[in-house]
Amino acid sequence: MAVWDVAARPEREQFGYWHEVICRAFVPLTPRRADAAGPGFAARVETRPLQQVMRAHIASQPQATLHGPAEVARTDGAFYFLNLQVAGRCRVRQAGADAVVGPGEFTVVDTTEPYRFDFDEPWRMVSYRLPHDLLDGRGLRSRLGGRWDGRGAGGVVSAMIGALWEVEDAGPLAAAELEHALASAVPAAAAPGPQAPPGALLRSAVLRHVHGRLGDPALSVASVCRRFAISPRTLHAAFAGGEETFAATVRRLRLERAAVLLADPADTRTVTEIGASVGFLDPASFSRAFRRTHGCAPTELRGSARTAQVPRTG
Repeated sequence: MAVWDVAARPEREQFGYWHEVICRAFVPLTPRRADAAGPGFAARVETRPLQQVMRAHIASQPQATLHGPAEVARTDGAFYFLNLQVAGRCRVRQAGADAVVGPGEFTVVDTTEPYRFDFDEPWRMVSYRLPHDLLDGRGLRSRLGGRWDGRGAGGVVSAMIGALWEVEDAGPLAAAELEHALASAVPAAAAPGPQAPPGALLRSAVLRHVHGRLGDPALSVASVCRRFAISPRTLHAAFAGGEETFAATVRRLRLERAAVLLADPADTRTVTEIGASVGFLDPASFSRAFRRTHGCAPTELRGSARTAQVPRTG
């Protein structure tokens, strides 16, 4: 974490220091004051890295901020910025788009092309820098520099931007999962035509997380809520429109994977070990759940699979 408090500098140095700060915290940028009233320029930037994503919270004064051709040429790397407006308004211009973004709304800009921000009043923003190779830019071209409102699919992205700012001390795996969930939600929200309901986007991200954690006996509502910085009510609501609850979905996915493993003659683990590998630490509960779902005991499926592999003679 890094914090730059411009107001702590002498007033005559503040705007020059602000120029230095935003170039260090983000990409090459050139700010221009919106007025010449006095030498002071109170502003503050706090940055918090995840893994590939750099998060920032910015509070500043009216200004224009340019990322023109000269700044593009000096930019090391290719990034998208997701900027959630918290207070004040930002006029955004990029790739022919011209939009005014207000509180609760966000915009996406691409650092490989020029853009301009104009702020006509004191403002605050949460800004995330994502490398191009993390966020699939297909479908984003037509939305660069545009205004994404806080409703529907765009509301999911806005909520994730706000919630992820609060995440602290995430390990590498958790940080990567959070980043990929955000990176998946943005192009989904940009997709043309009828958009998936907000809950569907969250449910999709949660399912990707669950698929990678089926063997973890600690996988639960609480652990998923911690990973995605959401409440249990939000998680359950995301699954309410489907055919299964969250718990039923996890149980089904675990039993489906167990069936695949039991039917694989190359897997030499015992039935108990396979049950444990998909999160069932109690062999009896594994056997009961498996029989209810698949209509036979795990040992019966294992035996049938091995019998089918015995070569016939005669």
